[in-house]
Amino acid sequence: MKINTDDKTIVKNYFNAIGFDRWQNIYGNGKVNKVQEDIRFGHQQTIDTVLKWLKSDGDLSGLVICDAGCGVGSLSIPLVKEGAIVSASDISEKMVTEARKRANDILENTDTINFYVQDLETLKGNFHTTICLDVLIHYPSDNAAKMINHLASLTNSRIILSFAPKTFYLTVLKKIGEFFPGPSKTTRAYQHNKDMIIQTLKQNGFKIQRTGMTSTKFYYSQIIEAIKE
Repeated sequence: MKINTDDKTIVKNYFNAIGFDRWQNIYGNGKVNKVQEDIRFGHQQTIDTVLKWLKSDGDLSGLVICDAGCGVGSLSIPLVKEGAIVSASDISEKMVTEARKRANDILENTDTINFYVQDLETLKGNFHTTICLDVLIHYPSDNAAKMINHLASLTNSRIILSFAPKTFYLTVLKKIGEFFPGPSKTTRAYQHNKDMIIQTLKQNGFKIQRTGMTSTKFYYSQIIEAIKE
């Protein structure tokens, strides 16, 4: 499966350079500006929603989970705390290094978490649950659908995705430069049609179980959970 190489290269280079400095700070506890603080709050809301969904379905002990696009480990580390066995990957070597460092600092035992550098379309494995949060925004819809197809092929039970929904309001914000503010500080930001995401999941044998929406001033993320039929 081949995706737009240009987009992938841009994402990889961005998160190994200025993007890493920006986002590892947003996802941490350091001092940030008002916009970054809002994005930090919104992202944490998405993480909290996913953790709430997972825990509401029962004990996570021994559950094999893929965190595809793990960033600095904001979801992976709490999953391990809940007893899950986590395979955490990211296209950025710097992000993976930071995630591994945070896991070593926070977790008493890191035997049940494996961090590695990998892009979505080359991931391998067999997982009970696959989670991919705030990654699809970096890729156009055709490539996003291919990525979802691939993630579905690795998943036995459940997929959880989050993405920037395609709405008139967000399209306007994006056009005037407010969706991800700051010149030359982010990758291309792609919005996706919710129905397209749902249809792609259904074509892979999954049905929608839960949906959610995180909405702040500068952070918008549609969350979808689908389970295998």
